[in-house]
Amino acid sequence: MAISKQRKEEVLASYGDWVKRSQAIILVEYTGANMKSLDGIRAKVRESGGEFHIVKNTLVRRVFAENGMDLPEDYLVKSTAVSFAFSDPASTAKALTDATKGSEFVKVKGGFMGGKALTAAQVKALSDMPPLPVMRATLLGVLQAPAGKLVRTIAEPARGLAAVVKAFTEKSGSPAAA
Repeated sequence: MAISKQRKEEVLASYGDWVKRSQAIILVEYTGANMKSLDGIRAKVRESGGEFHIVKNTLVRRVFAENGMDLPEDYLVKSTAVSFAFSDPASTAKALTDATKGSEFVKVKGGFMGGKALTAAQVKALSDMPPLPVMRATLLGVLQAPAGKLVRTIAEPARGLAAVVKAFTEKSGSPAAA
């Protein structure tokens, strides 16, 4: 279906804005999917801090080229929808793969992250990564472990001395009471 030149420019501006703001882009083929399933996918991706849009291949190819994104030609054929990860690429990829799991009509084609094209397998690996808050908590735990160990090591001689003094006072205190 042909669209007017003005509408085409508006769409290109929207696509360009989404591409610039996103940390990762995941392309999906949705041939044969109904609107109810697409709306479910859209809702799950929004919960993860991303956007899911059905795009026009020729226009999105043009926007990708303008932004220096070289994708394989087979990524932009047939029906294409694009998921934009604005905050956390791993959680957006996970939401997308969870929403498309079990659907024979919707499958991940690939994506783009950090200046490089991703295959469908790489998008799956990205979705298996823990979300950003979990990764931060894990890193913080790794960084705090040596400091905690150091504090315990420094405090141990004083704790041992206190135990000896306490045992000595209890020992000397019990014969006097008898």
